[in-house]
Amino acid sequence: MMKDPLLARLTPAVERAFKQLYDKEIPLHQFGFQATRPEFDGDVTINVFPFTKLIGKGPELLANELGGFLLREEPVVVRFNVIKGFLNLVIADGYWQDFVKVAGERDILAFPATGRKVMVEYASPNTNKPLHLGHLRNIFLGWSVSRILEASGNEVVKVQVINDRGIHICKSMLAWRKFGQGETPQSSGLKGDKLVGKYYVEFDKAYKAGIESLVATGMTKDEAEKQAPILLEAQEMLRKWEANDPDVRALWERMNGWVYEGFNATYARAGVSFDRNYYESETYVLGKADVLEGLKKGVFYEKDGAVWVDNTREGLDEKVLLRRDGTSVYMTQDIGTAIKRFEEYPGLNKLIYTVGNEQDYHFKVLFIILKKLGFAWADELFHLSYGMVDLPSGKMKSREGTVVDADDLIDEVVSEARRMGEELSKLDDFTEADKAALYEMIGLAALKYFLLKVDPKKRMLFDPAASIDLQGHTGPFNQYTYARIMSLLRKAGASDGRSVGASGGTRGPGTLLPEERTVIKLLHQFPAVLHEAATKLDPSSLANHTYEVVKAYNSFYQSVPVMKEEDAAKRTFRLALSAAVAAATKKALWCLGIEVPERM
Repeated sequence: MMKDPLLARLTPAVERAFKQLYDKEIPLHQFGFQATRPEFDGDVTINVFPFTKLIGKGPELLANELGGFLLREEPVVVRFNVIKGFLNLVIADGYWQDFVKVAGERDILAFPATGRKVMVEYASPNTNKPLHLGHLRNIFLGWSVSRILEASGNEVVKVQVINDRGIHICKSMLAWRKFGQGETPQSSGLKGDKLVGKYYVEFDKAYKAGIESLVATGMTKDEAEKQAPILLEAQEMLRKWEANDPDVRALWERMNGWVYEGFNATYARAGVSFDRNYYESETYVLGKADVLEGLKKGVFYEKDGAVWVDNTREGLDEKVLLRRDGTSVYMTQDIGTAIKRFEEYPGLNKLIYTVGNEQDYHFKVLFIILKKLGFAWADELFHLSYGMVDLPSGKMKSREGTVVDADDLIDEVVSEARRMGEELSKLDDFTEADKAALYEMIGLAALKYFLLKVDPKKRMLFDPAASIDLQGHTGPFNQYTYARIMSLLRKAGASDGRSVGASGGTRGPGTLLPEERTVIKLLHQFPAVLHEAATKLDPSSLANHTYEVVKAYNSFYQSVPVMKEEDAAKRTFRLALSAAVAAATKKALWCLGIEVPERM
């Protein structure tokens, strides 16, 4: 984890202590700080147990000697106590007060440029159906990781792969041709992706009916599944597509165009975008030459006319890369696409694939293959794996009956936000347009935060109603706290938080209240938490810390007077602290892809 300013100050002091007291060099990697547990007096704790053998002293004696040295030599330490082998340091109020001033004057979550370029892939939809709940977790995760990396000083390239070819695409196309009667998004009033998805379902109905008819004639079910007339027609359409049949290609372009319009509308509503689109119809030809080159170099081998890779030494299995007829598999195009990306973006340092955990094995194999081909950047490939999302039973089933439509889900959370807003009746001075915009913002915040606050690797249950709660661990609760602070600052005559922070972030002599101290310490941890989120590619740690900050601020706000404080210096300080919390919360939520309202 990144050293925060306090630990960066304390670390050399501790090193001096060991050198001067015991003539010992303590390597930095052996040394660690941790936050003091709330039941003890202190801000920073040092565990001295690992050093007792080296120094030859008992833990309590060692901790007391170390604490005494720091008290004498480091002005930021004002007292200490020892609990067995744990040294608890109390940090001067002045340090925390000065930090509030710093946080009021600049963005504490802005990192200097690293010079690194990172590509993040997310979304990866198929053009035979609309986006669904699983896509939303993927999209919000990829978008948030992109923003976290950007805030951490990286140049970020956001891309998606659109799966726009194959038998599943032809199924929708064929069903529309057979049953659609010329229906279009305009004539039907349906979004283009939903219209195409409708005919994917129609194909399935016709396919099942065809199977039943063949079984009725005495054919086995397995045979019928392969010989159903509509499936054979779809396979023939795919062959025509691959042969560039003009009629099939024209239909494909038309229907894909409908889908792209639908996808783009959902992306725009969700507040996400891409710098580059890759299309499988273009990438599926990639990789073949690279595999053949690997065969020539002895990286791969030939068996029964096909090209294989042997990953048994890596604990995996053998994998075909080119079929005996020379056609590619998915792995082949992924090899070629990865190579193409590093060619297209010179200086690319890292490539992150946001893909569900059902593809864990695929990416293990892909990364091993690219390493075997000799690409140095293969070590900088990362699969951002995530678990499935479930919903409470019986909620929000889509027309298909199995998949939760993304647009329907967004509508649901926005509707929940509207219901909540009308129940609270605090928006009487809002126009209907302002209310609608606010409900949209709250609903999307609820959805995004709920999906992001959980470790990506974990399977999760999403509850639309619970996600909206203004008092719980939710996106709207974070938004509400920000809006509350902005209202407070407006009452104080500040146009924004920065003006307060810059005008007087310190109170001078005086003792911090426990409620103030708690908020400041959590605020102080924000940069290290963001750094950790960027390092681990996990937005959940940032989401959860943001909640801890706003929760602590609400406790402070309810128990400590701000505007009613008669002491002008204390009032100014508390306003500056409020402004710093608002600024950091807004930036943290931006990293999560969440907007904040100025009023709520």
